[in-house]
Amino acid sequence: QVQLGESGGGFVQAGGSLRLSCAASLPSFSEYNMGWFRQAPEKEREFVAAISRRGTATYYTDSVKGRFTISRDNTKDTISLEMRDLKPEDTAVYYCAADGRGRTAQAMTQGRYPVPNEYDYWGQGTQVTVSS
Repeated sequence: QVQLGESGGGFVQAGGSLRLSCAASLPSFSEYNMGWFRQAPEKEREFVAAISRRGTATYYTDSVKGRFTISRDNTKDTISLEMRDLKPEDTAVYYCAADGRGRTAQAMTQGRYPVPNEYDYWGQGTQVTVSS
């Protein structure tokens, strides 16, 4: 079975911090690039951050760079997203996703961020709400 499950979302004031976690059940976790996407009300799902198979490379969308940190633990089949200095604009449902085809790096090489259809598996999302 393949399953991803996010946790750690919540309601915080601007400037606060949250840590999201994703537990993954995959055929071979360490062979997947992993990412976080988010979707705000009336917005399309957008890329937030990604991490390579061994965790040696990370990618971030410009709006979160310097505030969010993605990490993975291949001994526990988990990834995390540490978010600090949260802003109201960060309010969204955050999704954990797995890329088994190496399209994350391919997208970056092409000068763009990954899009949702380049990821193979998805969690159900966790809500992050940031108030001003």
